Amino acid sequence: MTFFFYTGITVRDLDRSIKFYTEVMGMKLVDRIKNQFTNGEFAELVSREGELPNLELNWYADQKDYKNGDDLDHLGFLVEDAYKELQRFKKLGVEIAMEPYESKNHVIFFIKDRDGIWLEIVSKKHKDAIPINVNP
Repeated sequence: MTFFFYTGITVRDLDRSIKFYTEVMGMKLVDRIKNQFTNGEFAELVSREGELPNLELNWYADQKDYKNGDDLDHLGFLVEDAYKELQRFKKLGVEIAMEPYESKNHVIFFIKDRDGIWLEIVSKKHKDAIPINVNP
């Protein structure tokens, strides 16, 4: 069972994008995290604190060339157990884009849908991990 909880988009300038989404669109910055796995950084924003879905802004230090269509980075789905879901996806013949890795709060891996769009599969390691008060 999966639970859709955010959309991740790629941005060219993280500070500029955070400023736009907070000052122009009225969103609230929840977190900003350097990501060693992607050599980048991401920011999580919400329209209303404690409510979903989230907007995740992704900036990649190694990505220099952007073209239209590169903006949608991935969709995020929350699951109860990432490792069990990984096995289920493999049995269904789903392409695994990135094997699981663990952060302080989450177990994360990526699959591709039938059109090649990346889907992030996330399970929380403890109840206080983002998204708080949401379980799949």
